[in-house]
Amino acid sequence: MSSFAQLMLHGNLGRDPELRYTPQGVAVANFSIAVNKRGRGEDQTTWFRVTCWRIVAENVDKYLRKGDPCI
Repeated sequence: MSSFAQLMLHGNLGRDPELRYTPQGVAVANFSIAVNKRGRGEDQTTWFRVTCWRIVAENVDKYLRKGDPCI
């Protein structure tokens, strides 16, 4: 039995996306998102590694840069 999980992150890009292509010509973009949580006098940052495929990967590489807000 297969399952599917969806996660929505609100944060900032930690570095520029890295776009590459598979031998079959499929675009793949990798980047990191920093999500900040504010607590009692202490901020906590959690990093997420994200991989996008195909047209989404090309759009991420075209429009997003380090520090940009990302939803």
